Amino acid sequence: MTFPEPLLRALRNARKVAALTGAGVSAESGVPTFRNAQTGLWAQFKPEELATPGAFLKNPRLVWEWYEWRRQLVQNAKPNPAHFALAEMENKFPGFTLITQNVDGLHQRAGSRKVIEIHGNITRTKCFQEDTVVTQWNETGEVPPKCPRCGGLLRPDVVWFEEALPEIPTEAAFAASRDCDVFLCIGTSAVVYPAASLPLEALQHQATVIEINPEVTPLTSRASYVLNGPAGEILPGLLTEVTRA
Repeated sequence: MTFPEPLLRALRNARKVAALTGAGVSAESGVPTFRNAQTGLWAQFKPEELATPGAFLKNPRLVWEWYEWRRQLVQNAKPNPAHFALAEMENKFPGFTLITQNVDGLHQRAGSRKVIEIHGNITRTKCFQEDTVVTQWNETGEVPPKCPRCGGLLRPDVVWFEEALPEIPTEAAFAASRDCDVFLCIGTSAVVYPAASLPLEALQHQATVIEINPEVTPLTSRASYVLNGPAGEILPGLLTEVTRA
């Protein structure tokens, strides 16, 4: 792909770069999107029936086992070239901020060290009652297991429907969006709020916004530049061109 010279110049001259990644980046690693994950035994359920606090309280075993199945999908996946290119960008741009809607931890496995996870991380577990991360518990055979501190039920550390996004990561994501010179919106549908507000926040603060997506989204008509195609193909090439100076 040939990249517009003004786009390359904007990246080369940028002091601060922010990137937002969505489900499309993980899909290139074989991780099914949230709704496409409903196959086999789980095809009878809608995600909304499993990913809420109410669903967990009603049938905690069912919800826990669904997430255990999804964790296995994530564990079997491997980072793709888009993940590695973003990890390299962290090394190239001193003021680089990576924000992700994905919960699979693939960015960290690719080498990204500073990742703002606004929807949590499926590989972590927390206490439903105390809302604190738990790393060890007694294996008693109970499903789900119990918190070793308070005895409450353990749950995946992800944001469910009807729950607010974690305050500190969300504030950091908006601050980075307001403060960047270039904003990359990668593999996200741009319809899930408040994450969809981040590129708009960047635009309002005069940033160059680059959308990378094989599909048209609500952001497409407003982005400064649109690069149509898979992130795993576009990002490595973009990185090569930007660093060729």
